[in-house]
Amino acid sequence: MFKIYGWLVYNGSLQSEKFLEINKIYKETAEKKGICLDLIKNNEIYCLIENGICSVKINILKSNPDFILFLDKDVRLAKQLEKLGYRLFNSAKTIELCDDKILTYQVLSDNGIKLPKTLFSPLMFYEIDDNDFIDFIEKEFEYPIVIKEAFGSFGQQVYLAENKEQLISLRKKLYLKPHLYQEFIHTSRGKDVRLHVVGDKVVASMLRVSENDFRANISSGAKMYKYQPPDSFVEVAIKASRLVGADFSGVDILFGENDQPIVCEINSNAHIKNIYECTGINVSEYIFDYILQELEYYERDITI
Repeated sequence: MFKIYGWLVYNGSLQSEKFLEINKIYKETAEKKGICLDLIKNNEIYCLIENGICSVKINILKSNPDFILFLDKDVRLAKQLEKLGYRLFNSAKTIELCDDKILTYQVLSDNGIKLPKTLFSPLMFYEIDDNDFIDFIEKEFEYPIVIKEAFGSFGQQVYLAENKEQLISLRKKLYLKPHLYQEFIHTSRGKDVRLHVVGDKVVASMLRVSENDFRANISSGAKMYKYQPPDSFVEVAIKASRLVGADFSGVDILFGENDQPIVCEINSNAHIKNIYECTGINVSEYIFDYILQELEYYERDITI
């Protein structure tokens, strides 16, 4: 007997075994919690505005869900669903803030959270001679300089400029894309901590270490280890997650001087397979417990 019915929305282009296994974990856990969960691709839900009215159409027959576990970055779809009255975990706003690293840092700043020194690239529509900006970067930062695209996953859009020649080359490559420049945290080279936050609690964490790369992404070859984070890391992770309005998140923290926590980024749809393999903790159990608790206080008025 199922208590409630929900959708898990994921990106339809991600069909690798890893992603399908993650969805399977969520579905099996949901059933154990008394939740009927349908897996739906984002490209199976079509957003329409017709005669001035907002709606969505689904190319498969589904009932209206009591909630939507939104594990994609399709912010426009998320906003459309919210406008129709659906309760999303996480919200469209949270997804937007976490997906855009520039917005993430802007939200976290001025809140007592230590962040890497960061410079945002100006928005440009055409390439022009901007040697003054290169000079400004060199004035503000020492080499190596971390360069990140505002949108990216698995560390694939993160680069390191060791000198001016590399800086200019990367600047030209990313010129028309939103991106940022950051100080390199030498004390955290090739290592960080991933903390999974659900509600106001850190439910799992792991240390990620790379011997061959300045990045600590598992997908780039880093190794993962069980790790009990100090209270300072736990407190910062919870605070950062709360500032972006997350129901659940994966917060990546760097090691500063004297192991001071420095927030690197926040993931609104952090993968749960690696942390499960590393620690044996099934984060989805905590997520569904949280959803069940939240729905007790949530009333919806679905208009379709």
